[in-house]
Amino acid sequence: MKPIKNEAVPLILLGGTLCDEQLWQPMLNTLSVSHVQCLTLQDEACAQAAAERLLAQLPARFCVCGFSLGAIVALQLQAIAPERIAGLALISVNPFADLPQNAQPRRAAVEHARALGFEAFITQQLWPRYVAGQRQNDDDLRQHIIAMAQNCGHEVFARQTEIAISRIDRRDALAKLTVPVLLVNGEEDPICTAEHHRAVHRAAPSADWQTLPGVGHFVPLEAPQLTAKALHSWLNEVLLCDLTH
Repeated sequence: MKPIKNEAVPLILLGGTLCDEQLWQPMLNTLSVSHVQCLTLQDEACAQAAAERLLAQLPARFCVCGFSLGAIVALQLQAIAPERIAGLALISVNPFADLPQNAQPRRAAVEHARALGFEAFITQQLWPRYVAGQRQNDDDLRQHIIAMAQNCGHEVFARQTEIAISRIDRRDALAKLTVPVLLVNGEEDPICTAEHHRAVHRAAPSADWQTLPGVGHFVPLEAPQLTAKALHSWLNEVLLCDLTH
């Protein structure tokens, strides 16, 4: 895969709940980009505050790829500062506002994780929904995800949960975005389903939407080479379009 020089529009990678930079490393081993930052959402408890902090520290113009919770914040970024976004990629995204009745179970899950510890909590509660059926017995992948959670810690989990609870639907702003948009989802993802991605695609019909077969929610870790291939094409389109910006 040909290396990409993207000094003018650095690539910003936003991880999901209980994810750190390890989420992206297998994919970055294939995708060679000159300017990239892997950021963990850990300091704020709402998407608006997270987006405002990021905008204060990021370059004047950049392209952003968000996974899961990171995709929610990426949508917020493009809604409040579209002039700074050279390209938008959303992986495993749920664009809808959270249902009010989800708040209590989400907060209870944070306390459950604190009581059990992340290894038991992820193995018992999350793992069956995290990855595709063919990866359920992949202990290396499970330990990779557990290690990220342990690195993030319980207080970060609590704040990230509040982002999920308080998120709002920002699809209206997608129609105004004229830069390249990429959607990637796993065919076997029960968390961020095809219907979630279809809703985004309706709002941004020119987006390139790719569904990866035999892949669950954790697209960048389950299919790092396919993820890199999708991002490589998208980045080349971003750079081409940005020349005329």
